[in-house]
Amino acid sequence: MRASILALLKDRPMHGYEMIREIGERSDGAWRPSPGSVYPTLQMLEDEGLITSASEGGKKLFTLTDTGRAEAEEGPDAPWEDAGRGVDWEAMNEIRQAGFGLMEAFGQVWKAGSAEQRKKAVGVINEARKKLYLILADEH
Repeated sequence: MRASILALLKDRPMHGYEMIREIGERSDGAWRPSPGSVYPTLQMLEDEGLITSASEGGKKLFTLTDTGRAEAEEGPDAPWEDAGRGVDWEAMNEIRQAGFGLMEAFGQVWKAGSAEQRKKAVGVINEARKKLYLILADEH
């Protein structure tokens, strides 16, 4: 997170949420950092004297200090690029769709099913979880 923030701020001053959006876009959606990882890192960088912040329209605008610019120049230009490298996006989409389909079916049983049907649905989910771990263990 640290290297990404420094690299982004080499381009221009930014707000925290702007950095989150930029990293998501620049990594082609492979990495979307949370505010819970960005804002503590910004505070740490500010405490270290690498960035400064100024209030602008109720938001903080972060800028590199001279020391921060020197550290940013020594670091990687695009650390977010590693986030999506080697990902099979077609397989990832297939997995995502399967997971959404499973949750949709489970939700329907939960909303419309009887207590006994709900109990069976939870059993199916638990059994599926166990079977997935067995795949990793290379067992049947």
